[in-house]
Amino acid sequence: MKIHAYAKINLTLDILGKRPDGYHDLVMVMQSVGLHDEVSVKLTDNTEITVKSSSALLKDDESNTAFKAAKRFFEYAGITDKGAEIIMEKHIPMEAGMAGGSADAAAVIIALNRLCGTNYSDERLWEIGVRVGADVPFCITGGTMLAKGKGEILTKLPALSDFEKAPVILLCKPDVGVSTGRAYSAVDNCDPTSLIRPDADAMRKALSERSVYGIADHLGNVFEQVLTIEECESIKKCMLAGSALGSCMTGSGTTVFGIFDSEEAANQCAFTLKNTYNNTFVTQATDCGCRIVSEN
Repeated sequence: MKIHAYAKINLTLDILGKRPDGYHDLVMVMQSVGLHDEVSVKLTDNTEITVKSSSALLKDDESNTAFKAAKRFFEYAGITDKGAEIIMEKHIPMEAGMAGGSADAAAVIIALNRLCGTNYSDERLWEIGVRVGADVPFCITGGTMLAKGKGEILTKLPALSDFEKAPVILLCKPDVGVSTGRAYSAVDNCDPTSLIRPDADAMRKALSERSVYGIADHLGNVFEQVLTIEECESIKKCMLAGSALGSCMTGSGTTVFGIFDSEEAANQCAFTLKNTYNNTFVTQATDCGCRIVSEN
């Protein structure tokens, strides 16, 4: 089975505080976008889980989120006589804040659910996914959603992909990356009263009203306020100068995205950014986190 595993962006991202379990309480409006990895999954009879990736930066061992996803699925389903061969064609950059690893894990869980005939609901698949990573439940379902808790409490929102004129989304990731641990430490060590809190309710209202301008006006990410990354600031300025309605960093970085109401303007801005940043993509919102594209 081959599955497209879609990247995500955060239209809003707020961190309320650290939890006793070491995770953080979050409030996020999340959106799937067209940039995707291609994940192939084959069910085997030898009980072994193998992972291969097109990226030399990823380890093909038990630390890989795709491996963890298969292991957690088999444990949850009580399957002890099967294994999986997983191959990932990577297009989502690493340390980008776009949940590339979580998207691959979600694709594995969806594939095994179909291949093993377990037919679990999304809610049950979320239970498996959250054991792999906080973004995996969202990546299983995707679309446009409000996420709370550590990311596993999900509420469907009016779909950005259903807008009569869906906005064009420009993604740009500089070569520099930020580890998730470093990003959260920066938030933990800052004065919380100094943070301007993103307004998830205002974003929900803008989505309900199908207002692209409202969405652009209420983009927000607390990580931007505690991480000083010159490349991200330069990209954001370029997008806004290139007619983006709004621009923001996604996740813990370092990808910056811009919302455009003109494909021509987005492409022109992308052309400018590609002179400096190879990881530049023009895309749109999608209505799901993973899509099965072939099945044998």
